[in-house]
Amino acid sequence: MIPKTMKAVLLNGVTQAADIKFTRCSVPKVKPGWVLVKVKAFGLNRSEQVLRLSEIEKDYIKKPIIPGIECAGEIADASDSGFETGQKVVALMGGMGRRFDGSYAEYALLPVSYVFPVYTGLTWKQLAAVPKTYFTAWGSLFECLDLKYSDTLLVRGADCDLGYAAVQLAKALGCRVIASVSDESKKPFLEEADEVLIDTGNLSDKLFGATKALDLAEVKTLYDTMHCVMRGGIVCSAEAVHGESALEKFDPVKDIPNGIYLTGFHDNSPNQDIINDVISFLDMHHSAPGMGAEYAFDDIAKACADMESGKVTGKIVVYI
Repeated sequence: MIPKTMKAVLLNGVTQAADIKFTRCSVPKVKPGWVLVKVKAFGLNRSEQVLRLSEIEKDYIKKPIIPGIECAGEIADASDSGFETGQKVVALMGGMGRRFDGSYAEYALLPVSYVFPVYTGLTWKQLAAVPKTYFTAWGSLFECLDLKYSDTLLVRGADCDLGYAAVQLAKALGCRVIASVSDESKKPFLEEADEVLIDTGNLSDKLFGATKALDLAEVKTLYDTMHCVMRGGIVCSAEAVHGESALEKFDPVKDIPNGIYLTGFHDNSPNQDIINDVISFLDMHHSAPGMGAEYAFDDIAKACADMESGKVTGKIVVYI
């Protein structure tokens, strides 16, 4: 039975992690084209931190808003969607947590086009680490870089949840993987990589010969990354820092080395095929999604504070 009220995080203005509080509000009423999902767990993302600390003041943000751009859960009310009550699903993006309420709640009303059925033995916590992070990693590696087992892949800025996912997927495929991190303390978290380099901003001085590169660092490293791949190589930029001005004077003729290809992955259009591919790949290789830490929903303020401070290395998952 669906209750009348639920516990949720509701933002109406700039909110520090320590000030995050729960609100008791009505469970959303289902409507055509939307489904009600009982949230089991969700991952934390930097974009939610940006929303909470600054973007919440923008006019285009629906207020008050329940944040959260992804979740794993089960269908509580299928409406006219064709889903079945109790069906296991993940949901992500499409304006979730910005244009309409997101996943920091016990229930979420979501447009059916951004809700995807999944068939897997992964736990709720493991599944919650997949949607945003592995969708972006998969799209970057396979749609943009056309990654093959014979490639040597550089993952620049690999000391983040997306970097770990990219290294995991590439190694499972059979690639040689070189990862760069910001300091020595992050090296143990990337033991799957064949080589881990400390990134001082000039990797091209010590590395050349990668056939593909995924740049997850700040945009200003992109010029150097393009000099780390051999002729015919491809560089993909993903998760660039918002507001970065380093490319304002970017000249593709002068700044892209001859014979190097540059692409980028935009992650706001998830689809069922990629979700199926990711889950099937993980199951086939008996790989569990990497997680940095798990927090109960009651500890959401601490989870957000620990992400903000950089205390946790890897994906933070919150379970209900």
